[in-house]
Amino acid sequence: MNLKPETFQRIDEVITHYPVKRSATLPLLHLVQEDAGYISEEAILWIAQKLELQPINVLEVVTFYPMFRRAPIGRRHIKVCRTLSCALMGGYKTCETFQEEFKTTLGGISPDGEVTVDFVECLASCGTAPVVLIDETLHEKVDESKARELSAQIRAEASARK
Repeated sequence: MNLKPETFQRIDEVITHYPVKRSATLPLLHLVQEDAGYISEEAILWIAQKLELQPINVLEVVTFYPMFRRAPIGRRHIKVCRTLSCALMGGYKTCETFQEEFKTTLGGISPDGEVTVDFVECLASCGTAPVVLIDETLHEKVDESKARELSAQIRAEASARK
C-alpha cells in the first residue's frame, strides 16, 4: 500500500492504544483516508491483515459510515447540505450551481481534477441555510450567487498553484 512513512508509524502507534486490535479499525481507516484520499480495496485487505481480521469485517465498517470514500475525489471537496432547512432555503439549487460551475455530477470529479461535489446530511447550521462545507471550511447562506463566487475563488486558487 502506498502511504507516507509517517502514516505507517501513526498506524503502528494507534494500534497500541487498544487492548483488542479490532478496536483500531475506525482510527486506521481515518488515517488511511487522510493520507490516500479514499479507502481502496487494497487498503481494506491491508487493514484486515494488520488487525488480524477478515476483510469483510473492515468492509462492513467502511460501508456503514458515510464519511469513508471508496473512490478518489477531486483535490477540493464541496459538501452541500441537503436536509430540510437547507433544502427549503435553496440547497438543491446551490448544489446544482456547483455542479454546473465545475461541469461535474454528484460524487464525480471535475474535468480538471480539482473538485468533487457531494450532497451530505446535516452540517449543523440550520439557522444559516443553505450551508456548504468546502474542505473543512463552513460557508453559510450559500445561494446561487454565493456559490458562483466560491467557485470562482476555487478556480483562482487552482490557477495560482499552477
